[in-house]
Amino acid sequence: MVARGAKEQGFTLIEVLIALAITAFVGAAAYSGLSAVISGVESTRAVAERSWEVNRALMILSRDLRHFSPRPVRDEFGEQEPALSGGRAARFMLSFTRSGWHNSGDYNRSNLQRVNYVVQEEALWRESYPVLDRAGSTEPRRVLLLDGVRGLRLSFLDAPASLGPGSRGTMIDTRNWPENWVMDTSQPGQQLAPPVALELVLELDDLGELRSLHALPPF
Repeated sequence: MVARGAKEQGFTLIEVLIALAITAFVGAAAYSGLSAVISGVESTRAVAERSWEVNRALMILSRDLRHFSPRPVRDEFGEQEPALSGGRAARFMLSFTRSGWHNSGDYNRSNLQRVNYVVQEEALWRESYPVLDRAGSTEPRRVLLLDGVRGLRLSFLDAPASLGPGSRGTMIDTRNWPENWVMDTSQPGQQLAPPVALELVLELDDLGELRSLHALPPF
C-alpha cells in the first residue's frame, strides 16, 4: 500500500518531449538506412538489367554473324545486294544473309534469311525479311534490341594479310580497316566478296563505347 502522504510519481513534460525527440531521431536514422539499402538494391537491379539487355543484343548479332551465308539477294527494286554490306555509305548500317533460320512451322521456305541492323531514334533494331529476293510489297519484321544507343560504327577486314603489325594474339589493330563495305558503282556487275572479319563499336548513353570483334565463317 502507498501511504496517503506520498506523492504520485510520473513524467514531466520535458522528459516526454526528450523521449519523443529520441524516438524520432532513431526512426529517422533507421528510415535513412533502409532507404539507402533500397536505393542500392534498385541501382544494382537496374545495372543488372541493363547488362542483360546489352549482352542479349550482342549475342543475337554474334549469332547471326556466325551463321553468315555468302548468298547475294535482290532488293525490292530488283537490284542485287551483296551477301554482306555495311557502313555509313551503305543503305543499311549492316545487312547480310544468314543460315540456320529455324522452321518450326515446316513452311515451304529456305533456311536462309536476310537481316539488317539499323540505328534509329537512339535505338538498335534488327530487321528480317520473310523471303530472300524481295518484291516491292515485302516489309521487314522489326525487333527492338537495345535503346539508349548514340551510334554504331563498323570497320571491315578484307583479308588476313591486311592485319596491321600491331596485331598480335588477342590485340588486333583495326585503325586502318575500311569503315564501309559497299559495291563499287564504277564497276557494274562486279561481285563484292564478303570480308574476313568486322569490328563493331556500339556507343551507349550510360556505358560509353563497347567494342566487339566478329570473324565470319570461311567458305
